[in-house]
Amino acid sequence: MALDFNNDYPSIDDLRLKAKKRIPKFAFDYLDGGCNEDVNLHRNTSELRNIQLTPQYLRNFNGASLKTNLFGVEYDAPFGIAPVGLQGLMWPNSPEILAKAAFKHNVPFILSTVTTTSIERASELTEGKAWFQLYHPTENRLRDDIIKRAEAAECPVLVILCDVPTFGFRPRDIRNGLAMPPKMSIANVLQVLGKPSWALNTLKYGQPNFETLKPYMPKGLDLKQLGKFMDATFSGRLNEEKIKPIRDMWKGKLVLKGVASEVDAQEAIRLGLDGIIVSNHGGRQLDAGESSIKPLTNIAAKYGDQIEVMMDSGVRSGPDIARALASGAKFTFMGRSFMYGAAALGNKGGDHTISLLKTELQQVMEQLCCERVEDFPFHLVK
Repeated sequence: MALDFNNDYPSIDDLRLKAKKRIPKFAFDYLDGGCNEDVNLHRNTSELRNIQLTPQYLRNFNGASLKTNLFGVEYDAPFGIAPVGLQGLMWPNSPEILAKAAFKHNVPFILSTVTTTSIERASELTEGKAWFQLYHPTENRLRDDIIKRAEAAECPVLVILCDVPTFGFRPRDIRNGLAMPPKMSIANVLQVLGKPSWALNTLKYGQPNFETLKPYMPKGLDLKQLGKFMDATFSGRLNEEKIKPIRDMWKGKLVLKGVASEVDAQEAIRLGLDGIIVSNHGGRQLDAGESSIKPLTNIAAKYGDQIEVMMDSGVRSGPDIARALASGAKFTFMGRSFMYGAAALGNKGGDHTISLLKTELQQVMEQLCCERVEDFPFHLVK
């Protein structure tokens, strides 16, 4: 596939700045922020970028391929689109924009339980290739119903989330009175009036809703009511008792997202999971925790031959993807980067962002004389 991206936005930072100009402050704050003082949000990228790679200029080089095998599927690049909640709030119709782009470029798209399109629609757009990320319900009936819907939609991979035993403390969202739909305070109304493209697209596609959860939830919840509903309906704290029934029920690949320690990696292997995503939820849950790259390095070295080890959080560029892969990740995922793209460029944002990342990563591989994605660890400066 020929890659084509808008030369006015040759980096994720450019897309971020454009997105900030196009969406209301309450939506951008939700997308861009971490938790507490944003320490771990920034640590994710800064510590990842401390990693250095060595080129081998005089070796024979037969060209570089981004193609990667994961769970028996060959993808066109070693990165995918991470699950993000409230996507339609940040840019109207963005989960559909990104699902279509992922399908076009043959990379994974993971749908969040709390985003704004349904399992069924994501599956339709990707011809059954979308992964689904499950927040664990408190009721077995609800858990089983959602899993059956994912199975009926032919999702090949179910991702269960372990890093939200409690909701992160996010001062921006508290100040903004974030809700679904957003609380229309005078400040928020003025923000919307100042972003006509966002407002018109919201009118076009309608108020964002938790489409997958729609059959199970009351309408018109404000932030306080939404919090109570989520607390009553979902239990983010996973353990063996909760994971075993899912493993027994789900016949596809099962992945644990939010692993941040060797102890949890060992437990995932013992419980028969197929993969883990080393992640700190983009720095949105524990500000005092480690960056994702820190535990990734040790986990991949110790357990990479027993389970598929992937990573998200802090990855913002092709060189960042290369650094993560060189550190032992089999695959990487990004959330904010793709949402910046959708918010900045609308319907073209997903295609642009994937093309940009592919171009950057291809250049890194050619510079290193790295022919295959799995060869990145040979170029790591230790």
